[in-house]
Order: sequence, then C-alpha cells, then structure tokens
Amino acid sequence: MFDFATTDLSLAIAHHLLIFLLAGVLAFEIGVIRPSMKREDVLRVASVDNWYGILAVAILVVGFSRAIYAAKGWAYYQANGFFWAKIAAFVAVALLSINPTIQIIRWRRALTADSAFLPAAPDIAGVRRFLWAEAVFFAFIPTFAAAMARGYGAFAH
Repeated sequence: MFDFATTDLSLAIAHHLLIFLLAGVLAFEIGVIRPSMKREDVLRVASVDNWYGILAVAILVVGFSRAIYAAKGWAYYQANGFFWAKIAAFVAVALLSINPTIQIIRWRRALTADSAFLPAAPDIAGVRRFLWAEAVFFAFIPTFAAAMARGYGAFAH
C-alpha cells in the first residue's frame, strides 16, 4: 500500500541528508586544498572528490522524485520561479565543480607517476577560487528552497 506521507517524509529526509553531505564534501575540499598540501592531502581529496559527483546525482534523483511523487507535486514546482532558480544554482555549482575535479584527477595521476609531486601554488589557488565560487552559489540553494517552500515564486496564471 502506498503511504504518501511516509514516502514524502522519507524522500525529504534523504534529500536533506544528501545536500548536507554534499556541503560537507565541499567544505572538506576547501579545507584540504591549500598551499601547504602534502602527498596525503592530494590522495585524500582525490578519494573524497569521487563522492561529490555521486552525491550530486543522488540529490537530483531524490529531489526530482520528491517533486514528482511527493511533497506538493510537480504542478507546484514547475510553476515556481524559486524552484527553477534553485535548479539553476545547482547547475552553476555543478559546472563550477568541473574544473576542480579535472585538476584533482591530474594531481592524482601526476602523483602516481611521481611520488614527490605536489600541486603548483597557482593551480591550488585556481582550484580554491572555483571551490569558493561553488560555495557562494551553493548558499543560494537553501535560500531559494526556503522561499519556494513558503509559497513564494509562483508564476501568475
């Protein structure tokens, strides 16, 4: 038997936990990627960065499942500007994450080829700029979600 309330609650919990986990990964990367990085830091951030993409995909799957099958229903979300602003912020974060991920992959490969490799200071600074830009756009996601959940942003009919 389909229990709407339980499904809605379960999807909401999963969605929020996934978003907090993604924020944690982003905070971890900002904390670890710094000028004083060591070999172990490169390996740790390379391992954790894999989770960034996995969590992002899981957030999309759970979030759209929630919008379509639970919560207020797809009709509510598709007609809400804050929903689309939230999606745009999420896409901006995803696009900004491409550069750091590519750099981290390069660093891991370079470290595999040369165990003495350490990322160059300009590369680290560039990655940090992207990570902080991600954090700025990430902050808009819960802001837009809060406005949307309270009925703001509905397109006029």
